[in-house]
Amino acid sequence: MTPHHPHTEPAAQSPAQTGTAPPVLELTGVTKEYPGSPPLRILHGIDLTVTPGELLAVVGPSGSGKSTLLALLGSLDRPTTGRLRFEGRDLSDLSDPELAALRAHRIGFVFQQFFLLPGLSTVENVATGLLYSGAPASLRRADAARALRDVGLGHRLDHHPDQLSGGEKQRVAIARALVGRPALLLADEPTGALDSVSGAAVVDLLRTLNADGTTVVVITHDRELAASFPRRIGIHDGRIDFDERHPDPAGAGL
Repeated sequence: MTPHHPHTEPAAQSPAQTGTAPPVLELTGVTKEYPGSPPLRILHGIDLTVTPGELLAVVGPSGSGKSTLLALLGSLDRPTTGRLRFEGRDLSDLSDPELAALRAHRIGFVFQQFFLLPGLSTVENVATGLLYSGAPASLRRADAARALRDVGLGHRLDHHPDQLSGGEKQRVAIARALVGRPALLLADEPTGALDSVSGAAVVDLLRTLNADGTTVVVITHDRELAASFPRRIGIHDGRIDFDERHPDPAGAGL
């Protein structure tokens, strides 16, 4: 896969530009709770570091806190206590508009449900990922077309979602997430709505994107999928149950 370079303004760089890059994500003592009597605590003291270029899976049963953790990793929500840094920046220092800008430029999201707009073609759906870039529509469309070619859908530019298979829809969603070349791709159960063949193709695509330099975090309940990744983190009752690394034979040769 050949990376493309969209017509977007470069994001503000972290302070550590001249040495080793800071972690993409660094969580220290992070908790998340919701009001109630007593308050409902979902996450308990999460410590987690994700370095640039990692490919990892976060696995756990339903209700374990995976989705809550994803929301925090993607700056969609704020921790109740603890510290969360993204590329060296403490997210508690950022306003809501600044967090929205961070998501628009540095974080890509892929969800099980695809969330494609039925009235738009595939290239138009992908171009929505650049709405906040400031680029004119013609350049957004050109970048979207390149992103679709990158995921093997150059022949589906003008098709609408109802003309695509489930696997093709997920590849469109991945192209939309990656069109701005984010530092981090967060995928929430990306194979959950797919048959085994389409799911395997999507996993292969995520591996290829990671080999091109994208940091990829996959949230899943599928322990077999998680076990195939070079790093896997288990969440149970809102706590990290295990954090394991091993050589990634599936990624060899990419």
